[in-house]
Amino acid sequence: MKNAFKKYALISAGLASTALGVAGIFIPLLPTTPFLLLAAACFLRSSDSLYEKLTTHKILGEYIRNYSEKRAVALRTKITAIALLWLSIGYSVIYIVNVIYIKVILLVIAACVTAHLVSLNTLR
Repeated sequence: MKNAFKKYALISAGLASTALGVAGIFIPLLPTTPFLLLAAACFLRSSDSLYEKLTTHKILGEYIRNYSEKRAVALRTKITAIALLWLSIGYSVIYIVNVIYIKVILLVIAACVTAHLVSLNTLR
């Protein structure tokens, strides 16, 4: 029972992430690659057939292959992800969070994620 719930929860999360990834192709502020990577990770742990379909898809599979094989992300994706990251963390630090050490933790996380994204190769 527990394994079946986990499997269907991962499939649901993978399908939702795939939908957001596809939407990100058309909506400029919504990053595509992170959602497709999340979907692939969910499918890898829950459904071999969905993982295979996603990773071999003519369009969507390219995003995943670029990251996993070349450690590369499109420039637009990098810029959008970093901008959204700092906007959301910045808003939280300024308006939402009142505890100083949590503010520091959020800023450190944002800095680390930014460093990781910048360290990736850039597809042009």
